[in-house]
Amino acid sequence: MSGRSAHVSLSTHAENSPHDRSTTPVEMYMAHLQAIRPSLQPQQNNYSQLATYFDESSQIAWGYMQGEPRPCFTPTLLREMLAWWGSMVSMIDDPEQTDVKYFVLASNVPDIYNLGGDLNLFMKHIAARDRDALYRYAISCIDSSYAVHRHLNRPNVTSIALVQGQALGGGLECALAANVLIAERGAKMGLPEILFNLFPGMGALTYLGRRVGHHLAEKIIRSGKLYLAEELYEMGVVDVLAEPGEGEAAVYEHVRREEKSRNGILALRAARELSQPASYEELIRITEIWVDAALRLTSKDLRMMERLVSRQTSKVETTAVETGLSNAFHA
Repeated sequence: MSGRSAHVSLSTHAENSPHDRSTTPVEMYMAHLQAIRPSLQPQQNNYSQLATYFDESSQIAWGYMQGEPRPCFTPTLLREMLAWWGSMVSMIDDPEQTDVKYFVLASNVPDIYNLGGDLNLFMKHIAARDRDALYRYAISCIDSSYAVHRHLNRPNVTSIALVQGQALGGGLECALAANVLIAERGAKMGLPEILFNLFPGMGALTYLGRRVGHHLAEKIIRSGKLYLAEELYEMGVVDVLAEPGEGEAAVYEHVRREEKSRNGILALRAARELSQPASYEELIRITEIWVDAALRLTSKDLRMMERLVSRQTSKVETTAVETGLSNAFHA
């Protein structure tokens, strides 16, 4: 559940070994995927932007996002996430199937968790003055993050966000919705919407405010800046801080610790959800404010948004090239 946990370090290498100094971030990312995937059972589905696995022995479901063409919340990714939530509920409610006690939302894209809303889609709907389409997209984002926050409406499930790279805007909002936010050192997170004259309207104030208080939440939103995972851990935003490349191991370590006091932890979470409720109605009303504000953006604001998309796309393309080179080198 929310609330800062001890910093997790599970490195098997000496801190300053020559291996650590020569390993690139992409190589480190590929190594940790190779280490974790063989122990997981792939789930059979037709998803194109979400890879899902199930660790039956630990009762942990894993979902790795990969939005295309940019690692953001595309309509396809959102549909697949909602379908995955539904499949897990079916598993939980079926006494013939292994129960799901934890589910983890992570990323398949090196150095990027999720870049947030589909800004190209935003600009298209804003240019067309299509309020209904913009509202429907926003609601699909709310539906997905609220399912994470409500742990699928199943009292014995814990949702975990594993951030191993940039989490921006809606990407950070979704991570904040989780019961437990685990982030690797060096991961950058932020809410840049104020830079193009908007605000993050799909859960930031709701979820961040309940973690650190609404005064600090507004300060973070107004700043528009990127924060390191280490800074957000000190603020109480991040629950567990892991070493680079050790995020999955940190998840298993957190689960091991929670299992020791699971009854008390789940009861405390239920009590806090009563004392600090995050209602679906609150999220909807804030989203309506966001939609109307988005439709008031000027051409100057949209140009700023377009520049942000261009920079993000450039970073994704660079990372893809580095990943390809890394795969070729290790082939």
